[in-house]
Amino acid sequence: VIKCKAAVAWEAGKPLSIEEVEVAPPKAHEVRIKIVATAVCHTDAYTLSGADPEGCFPVILGHEGAGIVESVGEGVTKVKKGDTVIPLYIPQCGECKFCKNPKTNLCQKIRITQGKGLMPDGTSRFTCKGKQVYHFMGTSTFSEYTVVADISVAKIDAAAPLDKVCLLGCGISTGYGAAVNTAKVEPGTTCAVFGLGGVGLAVIMGCKIAGASRIIGIDINKDKYAKAKEFGATECISPQDSKRPIQEVLVEMTDGGVDYSFECIGNVGVMRAALEACHKGWGVSVIVGVAAAGQEISTRPFQLVTGRTWKGTAFGGWKSVDNVPKLVTDYMSKKIKVDEFVTHTLPFDKINEAFELMHSGK
Repeated sequence: VIKCKAAVAWEAGKPLSIEEVEVAPPKAHEVRIKIVATAVCHTDAYTLSGADPEGCFPVILGHEGAGIVESVGEGVTKVKKGDTVIPLYIPQCGECKFCKNPKTNLCQKIRITQGKGLMPDGTSRFTCKGKQVYHFMGTSTFSEYTVVADISVAKIDAAAPLDKVCLLGCGISTGYGAAVNTAKVEPGTTCAVFGLGGVGLAVIMGCKIAGASRIIGIDINKDKYAKAKEFGATECISPQDSKRPIQEVLVEMTDGGVDYSFECIGNVGVMRAALEACHKGWGVSVIVGVAAAGQEISTRPFQLVTGRTWKGTAFGGWKSVDNVPKLVTDYMSKKIKVDEFVTHTLPFDKINEAFELMHSGK
């Protein structure tokens, strides 16, 4: 058993607490990882808020991490002690019907136990002050050591800077893949990206790499426009600058609507606007943001009857074990940006400040 520091969420709505936790050794088909760097994501905050129906407490949150394999359990063949890895919240077992289908990346092998905050055998590897602590998204990267299933880990280039590539564990991969895999953005097209946080910037990067000629960034926070333009946005607008609905403004700006739109916020009203900003006959709108539990989307069916397509994406459609190492390679060869997404670097004990920076849009 390893004793180490972790940020424990004891209950919903309270700040994280840095505690000493015990991390049990990996069982069969499990991997124990020394986490070197982790990022924070709105999904962590969503569960911490208490709004997540799958949220269970106490829990160690975090799902954008990178580290080094400390030890492996029986039967693990794909990684060994000392390997550099990224934990994966969407695993890839290669055996279930989802993994065998090229149309999806949603491996379901450990979905039920992962959703309950447990390892595949139905137990936890974390204890703190004598209490069992739950896992989160199969990763729990807010701990100096974590244990994951062997299908939830990608071995990456040992030379990769872990404080950067940890972002490929969720946000950058999700946004970039939404553009290149889910929407399949084509050269010369017009795109609209709603929400200019990390995921939105990654979508813009994907649209630019795919050859889009016009990329419109949409956000009420104008402080984000300069960064969006660095990533490839050709112009940025705020819904608050017009009395008309934003979809009407976009339809007028683009002679009938955009070819592709992306919702990167998790707001069902914005999801509707993103669909309705698409061009009749061929427009495609991709939902990237995760809305709160129980919320529903709506539009007039005529929007779809007249040829628009509404799609969703999780982790950008990447089959994780196969593609995360390739994304790291693409970063190392400067095909995709990663460093530019990092705004602040904080010590682990300032993790609550990291959440405050995220919530304030900084």
